[in-house]
Amino acid sequence: MKVRIAQIRSILFLIFVLGILLFHTKAGHASKQNNVSQPLPGIEAYSSDTMAAVSNGENFVNPVYAMATTQAAVSEDFESDPWEGFNEIMFNFNREVLDRYILKPAASAWDFILPDPVQRGVHNLFDNLAVVRRVVNNALQLKFVGAGKEVARFAINSTVGIVGLLDVARDGFGIEQSDEDMGQTFGRWGAPPGPYLVLPFLPPLTVRDGIGYAIDSAMTPYIYFLPWYATMGGGAVNIVNERSLNLDRFERVAETTVDLYSAVRNAYLQRRAAAIRQ
Repeated sequence: MKVRIAQIRSILFLIFVLGILLFHTKAGHASKQNNVSQPLPGIEAYSSDTMAAVSNGENFVNPVYAMATTQAAVSEDFESDPWEGFNEIMFNFNREVLDRYILKPAASAWDFILPDPVQRGVHNLFDNLAVVRRVVNNALQLKFVGAGKEVARFAINSTVGIVGLLDVARDGFGIEQSDEDMGQTFGRWGAPPGPYLVLPFLPPLTVRDGIGYAIDSAMTPYIYFLPWYATMGGGAVNIVNERSLNLDRFERVAETTVDLYSAVRNAYLQRRAAAIRQ
């Protein structure tokens, strides 16, 4: 119980700090222009969704994207990095230390031991456990159809799908996931994104998304029932498994992208802006 209370306190403290940063920088960051970043060596510490965006060429502004969005949204995406110096240091640390010496070797061994169908099953299992976050955020955004889909997906995948190892809801019934998080909810409510932020061990964030990330983490059901070491072990398995599933993709992005830091940042900000507008 003491450990769980400490976890909740840590989450609340993170929300408090990020909230201060968000409102402290709200007035000043919007007009700041980004400097051209120097090419950086890696990208593996970031989320698979962002890597997909980079590999699909979403890391640069293009005429189609510009016509599809308002000027304010484009301006918001590319003028939100006043902490670029700090972020670049953290980006390098995530790549050159955490990923190179810990995460990538563990993921490579994981990939060697477990076949892809098993890895995909592990991914589906953890994805199924995130149902509370998705249902709550769909409801908070008044997307009740999406919330209903998530309830149906959980019921089907937890039973017919063998506790979520198989995505029967999608493959058998055509019920696609309606993925929403608290950062998107805040965005729908009109909260500004705040500056772009890179922290150790975490995916790309804005200050708004960081606050949302902390709240979403508190909506993970099993952290309240399992011992702290089991919770940490499960989180480690999920991270290693996701890295293993994206070994080739991350390698291709690292080899073909010149300015990796800017590519990750821009792809993330564009993807988040598009998700909030949907």
